[in-house]
Amino acid sequence: MYEFYPYFTNDGSVGLYSPQDDDIYHSTYGALTESYEKFIFPANLDNYFKSHNKIKILDICFGIGYNSKAFLNYFFENFDKKISALNSNIDTIHTDNKFNEIFIKGIETDKNLVYLSPFIKTSKKINRKNKINFTNEKITRLLSEKTKIKYNCKNFVNIILLRKIIKTSPEIFDNLEFEAILKNKKYKKYFDANLIELFNFYKSQGNKYTLLGYLNAFLHNIYYRYISTSYKKALKYLKLNDLILELDFRDARESLKDDSNIYNFIFLDAFTPAKCPCLWTIEFFKLLHEHLDDDGLILTYSNSAAIRNAFIKAGFWTGKIYNKENDKFMGTIAAKKLENIKTGLSDYDLGLINTKAGICYRDNEKLSLDNNTILKNHEQEVAESKLISSSKFIKTYRSGK
Repeated sequence: MYEFYPYFTNDGSVGLYSPQDDDIYHSTYGALTESYEKFIFPANLDNYFKSHNKIKILDICFGIGYNSKAFLNYFFENFDKKISALNSNIDTIHTDNKFNEIFIKGIETDKNLVYLSPFIKTSKKINRKNKINFTNEKITRLLSEKTKIKYNCKNFVNIILLRKIIKTSPEIFDNLEFEAILKNKKYKKYFDANLIELFNFYKSQGNKYTLLGYLNAFLHNIYYRYISTSYKKALKYLKLNDLILELDFRDARESLKDDSNIYNFIFLDAFTPAKCPCLWTIEFFKLLHEHLDDDGLILTYSNSAAIRNAFIKAGFWTGKIYNKENDKFMGTIAAKKLENIKTGLSDYDLGLINTKAGICYRDNEKLSLDNNTILKNHEQEVAESKLISSSKFIKTYRSGK
C-alpha cells in the first residue's frame, strides 16, 4: 500500500515525510518559502529575462512540484507587469506569436507525487491542534506556533500544471493508487477541493480534450464559475507563452544520459547524500556539467563540504546562496563561469573541503552503482583517509591557528 505522509509547514504550505528514508522532503519552516529562497530568488530571473525570452529548466526530484510551481508563479506575476508596462491588457491581446518559450523537465521516480502536485495546498492558515496525521517528534518539535505565510502560489498556476501533466502523462486518469489518495478523507485538508473537481470534470470529458471545448463547458457550468477567472487566466497565459512540461519517471542518471537538452537553470533538490548519494557524486555532477548552458546555474539547498568539493572536481565554479533578509547562507550555487558566482566560498569553506568532511561521493563511469554501494565506498574512503577531521579543523580554525 502506498504511504503518504503530508503535514502543514510553518508557511501554510504542505510538506511531506518519507518513512522509508526517515527524512522530510521540505523544510519545516516552509515548503514554498524554501523553493523561493533557495531556488527562485538566487537564480536572479529578473536579470535573465532582460535579455532572454527562452528558458530551459531541469527540476531534479520534482516531488510535488514546489520548485517548478514557484518558478511559474514568479514568472507569470512578472509577465503581467511587463504587459502593463506595454500599456496593454492581457485579456485583450490576440497574437499568433508567443512572448516566451518555457521548457521544464521534471525528473521524479514517484509518479504519485507528480500527479498530486497540482492539488497540494500552498498557503493555508492552520489549526495547530489538527496539523499532523502521524507521529513524528522531530517534525512536531520544529513546527512553530504561528503560521507565517510569506509567499502564495496562485490558483492559475495549479490549473496550468494540471493541464500540462494531463497532456504529457494522460495515464494519470488510470492511476488508481493516485486517485485513492486524492479521495481519502484523511488527506482532504491538504488538497484543493476545486482542483479535484476540475480534475474529475476533465476525466468525465474522456477524449473531448480541446481547448475551446473545455473553455465553453467550463464557463457554462455553474459550479466552476467562481474560479473561472483563474481558469481563463491560465488559458490566456498558455496562449501567449509556449510552455512545455516534460516528465521523466526514471533514475535521473538514466534520464540525463538520453537527454540532449542544454539547461539554463538546474534545480537539484534530491534527498541528502546520506539518503540518496547517487545524485551527489562527482560523476553525476560531470553529467550535469554537460547539460548546463555556459551562462547557466545549478542551485541546491546543500551546504555540504563534500557536495561543494564534488562540484569543484566536476569543473564548476562554486559559491554560496546568501539570504539577505535572514542574513544567512542557505545553499550552494554552481556555474561554469566565475562571474556568475556572486558569493564565493570563504577560507573556512575551502578549509572544510580539504578535511574528511570534503571527501566526495563517487559512482562508476557508467553511473550505475546503487546507493548502498556508493555509501559503503564513501565510508571506507573516509575511514582510510589521512586528511584532518572536520572537528579538528574547526577547532584549529576558531583558535586562529
